[in-house]
Formats: sequence, C-alpha cells, structure tokens
Amino acid sequence: MGSRLRAPRVGCPPLQRTPPELCAIARQLRSDPTPAERRLWGVLREHRLRFTRQLLVSHDVIDIACRQLKLGIELDGGHHGDQIERDEARTAYLAAHGWTIRRFWNGDVLDDLDGVCAAILAAVAQAATHPRPLPCREGSDYASNSRISVRTAASISRS
Repeated sequence: MGSRLRAPRVGCPPLQRTPPELCAIARQLRSDPTPAERRLWGVLREHRLRFTRQLLVSHDVIDIACRQLKLGIELDGGHHGDQIERDEARTAYLAAHGWTIRRFWNGDVLDDLDGVCAAILAAVAQAATHPRPLPCREGSDYASNSRISVRTAASISRS
C-alpha cells in the first residue's frame, strides 16, 4: 500500500516529541518542590482555575501554570540573580507563544504570601478578561470583567 501524504497544517508548528530527559527533570521537580513552591501550591490548588505544577511547554518547565489562561508563575531562587538575561529570553519566548509569565522571588512567597496571591489574582483577572466583555449585571456576584468569582477572589487573598 502506498503511504498517504498529508498537507502541512497551516499556522500550526510541527509536533515535536518532548525529550525524555526533560520529562524526567519535570517529574523530579514535581516530587521535590521548594518550600516556596509548596506554600504557594497549597493556596492555588484549591481554586476553580486549574493550576498545575512543573508544566512542560516546548523545551521549558514552568513552575506553576494555568493552561486555560496560559498564565505561568515562576518562583525564582537566589541562583536566578546570575541568569537574568536567560530568564528574560525564556519569558520572551513563552510570551511569543501566548503565555503570560509572572515572576516572584522565593523570599517574597515565604514572607508575603498575601501580596503574591494578590498579584496572581490580578494577573488571573487580566488574563480572564475578554477583549469585549458583556455588560455587567447589576447586583451580580461576579468580579467586574473577570471569570473568577468574588468568593474565589476573597479566598485567594485571605490565604
């Protein structure tokens, strides 16, 4: 039998297999989180938006990510102070592929979890906003222009 040739998909990058080494690294990072990742994950995993840890995107691993909103949260330790250019290039690459990346220092997560959660909530609200939102109903319990409910927003900020 002859093989069927398929036309390339327009606008889609070719599918690439994730290298097994990168899968092993992500698996290791999931099984041994930093104290900052553990603390922030304890807050985020309870919410309606599905966050995941150590998500493989292309050939990068995002610490905590929401696939639905393409929002990535990177928690940087002291060693990231020496690789600022590399982190900026990585963030630019992910942004070119539609991801919004928010970076926080591990110390900020451990010392000011409420402030970090408020910044993440603002990023979620901005990412969840439709370019042309429907008019807001009077008396509704929805946060303005956001898919996240007021109850969920309050619980994130309290945590």
